[in-house]
Amino acid sequence: MAPSKKKHASGQACIIPGGFTVLSLQFTSDSVAQHQLYVKEHKVRAEKSTYRPLDRTLFVLNIPPYCSEAVVNELFSQFGLVQSVELRDHPGSSQESGPKLNKFFKPAAKQGFKVGYIVFENSSSIAAAKSHPHNVPLVVSTEQRPVGTGVQKWIQQYTQSFIQPDNLQQIVDSFMEGYDKRKEEDVERQKEEAEQQQEDEEGWVKVTRGQKGTKARPHSEAANQKTLQKEIRKKKRKELLNFYTWQHRNTQKEHIADLRKKFEEDKQKISLLRAQRKFRPY
Repeated sequence: MAPSKKKHASGQACIIPGGFTVLSLQFTSDSVAQHQLYVKEHKVRAEKSTYRPLDRTLFVLNIPPYCSEAVVNELFSQFGLVQSVELRDHPGSSQESGPKLNKFFKPAAKQGFKVGYIVFENSSSIAAAKSHPHNVPLVVSTEQRPVGTGVQKWIQQYTQSFIQPDNLQQIVDSFMEGYDKRKEEDVERQKEEAEQQQEDEEGWVKVTRGQKGTKARPHSEAANQKTLQKEIRKKKRKELLNFYTWQHRNTQKEHIADLRKKFEEDKQKISLLRAQRKFRPY
């Protein structure tokens, strides 16, 4: 497809189909080549996470590999105070809640172009980024903020890959302390639920009252699993006993015959008792 001959006016933002705004990116101030970023306000109805507020999150496409989260933070700080930056390989849902792992426990990040989610402190920063002139590029590497590439970047990454044993031991200890604490909390919670949920000798289940507006129910999942296992065993015994239809009919016939036999025996016992009953005044 031939490029469009229409020139954008200087000092105006460039809007492309899809609602994306084009931002020019330049590695250094004297670089000839430019890179294009595509930004858009993040609006997803299904996502209600606090990590990406719909009115303060900017969605960015085509982020080059030499731009880390710190570099992206510095680039977009000119539009307003940045709260957080998240770079991903593909667009997707926000990060899950849970313990935050150290970089040494995470797999190595893939090298390539990224998509980013930039959360600003104020919603006005979104409009400032979308209205940035197309002919004013964002400079990545400056004298105050140098960004290494090529061999310098590889040497820096190689040097940072080493960690002192004491620091690594401290990171591992802190992680294991958090893990042990969560395990102890789970054990205590299961123990409390087991105490609240008990069965007496007759099989009755102790049910405690829940919160206001909720139905009373057993607190423990162990009791539910136990009851389910009982039902499964009962069903299996019934299925094994009457696997075929003729077995079911024979069982019913045998049961009726046993009842009739017992009825006749009871009649004979009653007749015998009546015959033995005599009047004995002394």
